[in-house]
Amino acid sequence: MDEGSAVDTSGLQPGQRVKVDADFWQERYEAGQLGWDMGQVSPPIQAYIDQLPTADKTKAIMVAGAGNAYEVGYLHEQGFTQVTVFDIVTPPLEGFARRYPDFPKDQLVCADFFALTSAQYQFDLAIEQTFFCAIDPNMRPDYVKQMHTLLKPGGKLVGLLFDKDFGRPTPPFGGTEAEYRELFAPYFDIEVMERCHNSHPARQGSELFIILKAKP
Repeated sequence: MDEGSAVDTSGLQPGQRVKVDADFWQERYEAGQLGWDMGQVSPPIQAYIDQLPTADKTKAIMVAGAGNAYEVGYLHEQGFTQVTVFDIVTPPLEGFARRYPDFPKDQLVCADFFALTSAQYQFDLAIEQTFFCAIDPNMRPDYVKQMHTLLKPGGKLVGLLFDKDFGRPTPPFGGTEAEYRELFAPYFDIEVMERCHNSHPARQGSELFIILKAKP
């Protein structure tokens, strides 16, 4: 899983990161540089979805920075009807629409996650799968605030964070459990934040599973 190797970093100064914006991701998709793509739903998230009660299948669910959105595909296959997908570029959304032609088109949204408002969207559940690690770490406080804004009180943020320092100027950007606890604590009650036991083989030993509940 060598996500960052194909990006030219020759012009960067020591400690500088690449600019991770819509142009960056558009170029990655156009070049087929998708080393971060597992090609399947993440096993820990699949296991979480599998234990959700039938009543949750009509709850509003958000997947931001979804990429090829295997988790969304799995939710759709299991009968979840109110799943909204956000990505900053169109190629992954278009690819998903081709794979799932019966998925509601108005629930595939090309937009900047950070520009969404609570007047537009309110969700019961947000699934986190490689979006947090794809943004510049300087934007993580904004991510936390925005997730809190878009979740209903008591809504949950569930998914995976990298418990690893990748030591490079390109995504994915990792971190530590201690950093994450400090970051999320002002806005979320941390119900679960622990090392995954059922990660994809390529990510064994490097993921934390999280269940975070939005504070009122």
